[in-house]
Parts: sequence; structure tokens; C-alpha cells
Amino acid sequence: MNITKQTALVTGANKGIGFEAARQLAQRGYTVWLGCRDQERGESAVKELADDGDVRFVSLDVTDAASVAAAAAHIAAESDALDVLVNNAAIAPGEGEGRPSAVRPETIHRALDVNVYGALRVTQAFLPLVRKARAGRIVNVSTTLGSITALTSPGSPLAHIPAFAYPASKTLLNALTGWLAVELSGTPLKVNSVCPGINATDLNPTPGAQHPSEGAKVVVRAATLKADGPTGTFFDVNGPVSW
Repeated sequence: MNITKQTALVTGANKGIGFEAARQLAQRGYTVWLGCRDQERGESAVKELADDGDVRFVSLDVTDAASVAAAAAHIAAESDALDVLVNNAAIAPGEGEGRPSAVRPETIHRALDVNVYGALRVTQAFLPLVRKARAGRIVNVSTTLGSITALTSPGSPLAHIPAFAYPASKTLLNALTGWLAVELSGTPLKVNSVCPGINATDLNPTPGAQHPSEGAKVVVRAATLKADGPTGTFFDVNGPVSW
């Protein structure tokens, strides 16, 4: 494996895709900060990953500005730079979800607070540390459900999904990817959205879904892009995904 001395932060990493991304980055030699709002669950996850490399717990609630600031200060005190930031923390609110004609506004608010504002809070707080990296990488974990092109394509299976809040939040997350990539153009930093596919997680209990370790691979790919890799793009394991 390509052993490095780099540092990464993965939010919402005590389980699912975030947990597996933390594992794979640690196996590559990164010092990985496992962000989690629940200390007991976070520390338990760190113990489970002890044999995979240097994984450390940091208390981080992406909906709480004070928590995000404290986490940024903590990591800055321990690390000179942050080479990888993975905005993985997300929710798919069930109660009140539905098509645009039926979804509850408060459900949209809950989804945005974690999936969009949460990613924005974390990115703004940690960007100074990412800028100090030799070649910083920011990865926003998205989904094809957030693709307006895919949704409106004739015969799209997405049209039958009775949800708006979660997909719309990922559409906005993709917008953050594009705008931030433009802002950071001309620097060594790269910002990309990725779709990890259908994984067996709390957010998606679909029968036959792949193990989260498979979905984590595309996250790690974006986190470890070389200097000639893309920025401001949206891709999955098979290649580009339409916005």
C-alpha cells in the first residue's frame, strides 16, 4: 500500500460508509480522525479499527457550530495540516418525507441542517487547515438521487421514489462541491462529490445492497487523487455522474 504520513477527517464515521472509509484510509497510512457526535460510539469504533492503523476519535456534531469549532481547534493542535476532509455525515429523515406536494417543510429543514449546512460548517471550519496541506482533498459523499439530470431523464427509476428532502439536500451538496471547486481553482486543492452506490447501511436497508466497504472505495479514490486528478466533478465507481 502507499504508506503516507498524511491526516484525514471523516465525519459521521462511527458506522457505515464513513467507518469503512476511515478504515481504508488508515490502512493506507493516514492518521484518521473519526468524527462522531456520540463519544461512546466513536470511541468504540476507534477501538474496532485499532489494528488498521492510527485512528483517533474527535467529538463532532455537524449541526452544532460550537462543536465543529472545537473539533477544528483540537485537530489543529495535533496536526500541522489536514490532507483529507470527507463530509460523510448525513441523515435520511423518514418522518414527514414525501414528494414535493406532500413533504413537510420541517423535514426538509432537518435534512438540510445535517446534509448541507453540516457539510458547510465543517468545510468552513477546516478549510484553513486543508489549505496548509501540500495537496488537500475535500470529498462530499453524495448520491445519484441528487442528480437533476438523472431524475428528469425519460423513464428514470428515480421518478418513482416518494422523497424530496433527502435528494434535494444532496443536490445542494453537489452545488457546494461545484462552487467550492471554482473558488479554489488555481490551488492544489481538489473538491469532488462521489456516489458510493447502494450500500447496506442504516440509511438504506435495501435487501441485497453491497457492503459499505465497497461504497467506501470510491470515497477513498476521491480522497487520494493525484495531482492530475479532477476537481469540481461528481462520479461513482463506474465514472462520471450527471449533475
